[in-house]
Amino acid sequence: MAGIYIHIPFCKQACYYCDFHFSTSLKKKEELIQCLVQELILRQDELQNKTVETIYFGGGTPSLLTKNDIQLLVDAVYNNFKVVKDPEITLEANPDDLTTKQVNDLATTRINRLSIGVQSFFERDLKLMNRAHNANEAKASLYEATKYFKNISVDLIYGIPGLSNAEWIENIETALSFNVPHISCYALTVEPKTALESFIKKGLINNVDDALAEAQFQILVEKLEAKGFVNYELSNFGKPDCFSKNNSAYWQGKPYLGIGPSAHSFNSDQRSWNVSNNIKYIKSIQQNKLPLEVETLSLTDKFNEYVMTGLRTIWGVSLHKVEKDFGKVYKAYLLQQAEVFINEHLLYIDDDKLLTTKKGKFLSDGIASNLFKLNLS
Repeated sequence: MAGIYIHIPFCKQACYYCDFHFSTSLKKKEELIQCLVQELILRQDELQNKTVETIYFGGGTPSLLTKNDIQLLVDAVYNNFKVVKDPEITLEANPDDLTTKQVNDLATTRINRLSIGVQSFFERDLKLMNRAHNANEAKASLYEATKYFKNISVDLIYGIPGLSNAEWIENIETALSFNVPHISCYALTVEPKTALESFIKKGLINNVDDALAEAQFQILVEKLEAKGFVNYELSNFGKPDCFSKNNSAYWQGKPYLGIGPSAHSFNSDQRSWNVSNNIKYIKSIQQNKLPLEVETLSLTDKFNEYVMTGLRTIWGVSLHKVEKDFGKVYKAYLLQQAEVFINEHLLYIDDDKLLTTKKGKFLSDGIASNLFKLNLS
């Protein structure tokens, strides 16, 4: 099984914290969509006859696409790849785009899952992050979306400067009030060269507080688990039958094809990524040339990636798999490096799997980096 990710590099305005590739000019939108179709054609053999089980429209802001745009791109996938009978087809959407008409239009396409970028239900937070929607639109979008879609995910951000624990709880409870089966939550991070970094350096916005973020993460876990959600991956919470197949595939190392400028692909042995420039992407595809760079992964690269992704999930890092795929030396190294974190009750071993404790989960990325092996092979 495999997935296809389609990057839509357009936004109405730039969020202050975002470091993804996008453009606020829509002048090249139609031309770029035709190039996305052409890239799907050019890369139709790359999945080596693996069946596609997920199609994911990410961005940017995919909800800027029209019904015809979406149908064109989904048809291009079906025309060039083998697709399972009922694939998970997700569209990321901004609340301000989800008008009654737009939701109705989306419901007539093959899209069967919406990921709605609410981030916060408080006006102050949305302005601080320079989101394109307001608090009323956030709630209205969910009201409309739940009329037509059962499989909905809501994105929320915690650790926002000025966001109290009480307000964070209100955000969680507001999302839950719409009976959505999936919630994705991310700590606000200060990425290099973003507007947020600049504003913090100038003292216009308070810096993020790691202790506050960790406290709000623990509140999140407690509140959602009490409502029957499973924290199956560090940032993702789903009802047992509503885990994101797309997200789960990433963390479980399944192959995927990334289409569009800046999109990444993975085939177990190599990673590749397209140029992060719309004009260069369009010119290259129009010449039937793939504008991508390729990295072949060493055994150590694969080990490090498996440790990183495994620790973020409920499936953990299988010690049997480490020995089988990487050898006894890697397993011994992993156990040696993990010992200090086991003693600190941040990691534990259960049923031959290395897992994070409740306390260690929020710190999983940092812990994983300490378990990495130097690239010697």
